[in-house]
Amino acid sequence: MSNKPLRPRGDLASEITPIVMGGAAWSHQLNPDADTRPIIPVILKAFEKGIRTIDTSPYYEPSEKILGAALADPAISSKYSREDYFLMTKVGRVAAEEFNYSPEWVKESVERSLRRFQTGYLDVVFCHDVEFVSDASCLAALSTLWQFVDEGKIRYVGISGYPIEKLVRVARLCREKLGRSVDVVQNWGQLTLQNTKLRTQGLEALKEVGVKVVCSSSPLNIGLLRKQGVPIGNLGDWHPAPPGLRLAAANAATYVSSRGDSLASLALRFAVRETASKSPDLPSMALIMGPGSVAEVESCAAAANSVKDHSVQGKYGDLRDGVVVDEEGRKRDQGLVDGVREILGEWIDYSFVSPPEGWDVEAGRMGSV
Repeated sequence: MSNKPLRPRGDLASEITPIVMGGAAWSHQLNPDADTRPIIPVILKAFEKGIRTIDTSPYYEPSEKILGAALADPAISSKYSREDYFLMTKVGRVAAEEFNYSPEWVKESVERSLRRFQTGYLDVVFCHDVEFVSDASCLAALSTLWQFVDEGKIRYVGISGYPIEKLVRVARLCREKLGRSVDVVQNWGQLTLQNTKLRTQGLEALKEVGVKVVCSSSPLNIGLLRKQGVPIGNLGDWHPAPPGLRLAAANAATYVSSRGDSLASLALRFAVRETASKSPDLPSMALIMGPGSVAEVESCAAAANSVKDHSVQGKYGDLRDGVVVDEEGRKRDQGLVDGVREILGEWIDYSFVSPPEGWDVEAGRMGSV
């Protein structure tokens, strides 16, 4: 465990890199071979490209263990210090249908994450998938996380989840009841080629409740927006997309391929542009991608770099610099974007149901039938 003092809180928006490496690729939910996938070359390539923020969760078993061991390996630790990267993890979600937001479990989970990452502090800890538990449970967990901030073990506190209205409500309650604003919100699958509700409905509402940074994850909508279709891991086919949306996405992939491009690449470019192109008075944004190999890191970096205006020089010369969008590139992609959205048709801005029907939010589990 590091004995170094905690880094002080500062300008969160300048600390989270614009592109974030998601840790779910090293979970059994997405990849049955998570334990044997090479991780050190992936982290080294991501850091080299300027992707210096990592986001994971204990729920993405065994992601925390794998990432923690890799970051402590001399191949990485001899080249990058703890201050060279930004580390985000979560509490509260234990398994697919098991949640524990109790202060006792939140404390245990944070301490376990600190041990797994062999660090004295975590940069961000999110309450994971807040829509599955009651507002009161969220406030209890957030209060516990703020205690860790006061103790110097966490720097920033966040919430994650899918329904935008729940995220806004919990952030508002945190400010009203606890007297502290949620630093960062993470939302998934709603700033994509298929669904842009995070931009049209989320950013302004989150700004009003004091949120400074918003992380958008799953630019491919958990694998929906790619030729291969949704991923199948140890949980089987758990993806929430209904058959009609899956068929429309498959047709869109065929259409893009016929034009000499790939749906995944187009969707990544679209998401990078949408994340970068925001009003300056709204929360800052970061895009979480989930590369599981060096080739996928290269693909993510290429997608981000392909939309940049390279005449604008940044401080670092890599993806740590904010993306200034090349408007000519946007125009070149617009025909494909319009074609995909036409194929998606009625499924544009379709949002999944989360939690699923029959879930008891007060109990944090499926109710009796």
